[in-house]
Amino acid sequence: MASSFWMTSRNPLSLVENELRDFPVTHRYLIGVSGGRDSIALLNLLVELRYKKLVLCHLNHQLRGAASRSDARFVEKVARDLGLDCEIGSTDVGVLAKRLKLSIETAARFARLAFFVEVARRRRCPRIFLAHHADDLVETALLNLFRGAGPAGIAAMRRISVHYIGKTQLTILRPLLAIWRKEIDAYVRERGLEFREDATNRILRASRNRIRHRILPDIEKQFGRDVRRTIWRAAQIWTEEEALLDSLVSKELTSATHLSAPSLRKMPVALQRRTILRWLRAGKVPDVSFDLVENIRALVEPGAKIAKVNLPRDRFVRRREGKIFLE
Repeated sequence: MASSFWMTSRNPLSLVENELRDFPVTHRYLIGVSGGRDSIALLNLLVELRYKKLVLCHLNHQLRGAASRSDARFVEKVARDLGLDCEIGSTDVGVLAKRLKLSIETAARFARLAFFVEVARRRRCPRIFLAHHADDLVETALLNLFRGAGPAGIAAMRRISVHYIGKTQLTILRPLLAIWRKEIDAYVRERGLEFREDATNRILRASRNRIRHRILPDIEKQFGRDVRRTIWRAAQIWTEEEALLDSLVSKELTSATHLSAPSLRKMPVALQRRTILRWLRAGKVPDVSFDLVENIRALVEPGAKIAKVNLPRDRFVRRREGKIFLE
């Protein structure tokens, strides 16, 4: 277990073990395995740490024809070789993207989450390991920043996050968020691990790939230093501050049928925004943007010129007698 890779000054093994301290090896867990180096590295690491009740979950996105089917067969073989259970799903992500008018990246993410939640429901296993690492966190933070997200979006990739689809709850665990891609590459080489290469990871049409292969390298060239660690630290700070703000928002308030305009006016602006955001999400309002929150926040002021804000899917928010309603 104590290889030269793990015996670095940062001691990544200790970092990962520390991330897993609240998740006993005797419990059952799902693990998302694409077949790529990151997920194969995480799987191997968990096996080394004696996690024996793992269920490998692989979704064929049907985007690369025979190569996608080969990835699925590879994951099945890995599971057999390790003596672990395996769940293989399939979704035509291209068709899903067109039907829902989403990017391929977004449609693929939704499809994977739906697949993971379905497996969690059938297997009665509410926890899944995913192999997102430090570089993924940096790229996600920049991607969301460029899309206009606030701190909540920039800090979206968390060590532990909980998702719901219907009545099924799925806890996502990301124990590699402090580990960099170069360290994963070194681990894979040292262990001689087999993995599948996804050629689409280098197609620059995808926003994330442009950030990874063009934008970040150009920023580092201009500044003459590694900016990834700086962005990673900023995202960690935002994550911690987001957790604090979340703790200050009243659950009773955000789950109520209406918001009190006078009560909102007494809050700091940051808490006004957070309360409105959580209230809209509790009301199943999709695609909540900063502008939408600000338009609703404008209803709080006594002299507001408008009393209604339109929402997606023919819904709206209305102010009446000092109360703000979803209709």
